[in-house]
Amino acid sequence: MFATRQLSRLRPQMSPLVSSAQAPSRNFHASRVDSVQVNDAIPNVELMEDSPGNKVSIGKELKGKGLIIGIPAAFSPSCSNSHIPGYINHPGLKDAGQVFVVSVNDPFVMGAFAKSLDADNKSGIRFLADPHAAFTKALDLDFDGTAIFGQPRSKRYALVVEDGKVTKVHVEPDNTGVKESAVDNVLGRA
Repeated sequence: MFATRQLSRLRPQMSPLVSSAQAPSRNFHASRVDSVQVNDAIPNVELMEDSPGNKVSIGKELKGKGLIIGIPAAFSPSCSNSHIPGYINHPGLKDAGQVFVVSVNDPFVMGAFAKSLDADNKSGIRFLADPHAAFTKALDLDFDGTAIFGQPRSKRYALVVEDGKVTKVHVEPDNTGVKESAVDNVLGRA
């Protein structure tokens, strides 16, 4: 409300060359709008799998059907106890295509996280590290998690992908909850 009042005071002082469509109040949002949308291409950003030397680009590797699951932190209670185990144990996972879990963690943490949840890799899910949040930021799905996690983190999300393009977007409105991106909402009830 305050910002809107401040912007309305600026409007009369703007140059006549600035149209109302370009006025600052048109672009002001109380909260950031997620930029990843249906039909967006998956960005070609290098992530790491198991070690810093093993680079992976989901945008290049993902062919056909796929699923990208973003989590705020490996080993956090929701990620370890319900969110990712829900996908690992869901009978419809085999029909989802290539599945990736991405987190703003280092590759060693993600490797240990994978082993703790799926030691024999029976699910086929690949766990990728985005240590500098480059992939996460390219999707505009980052948030300031410094108060809890010590650095920017990924919102919790699930993106359904077909031929390198997003077909469905499931992003948690509170960044970390497990509702919109829960397996039953993404793959259906088991």
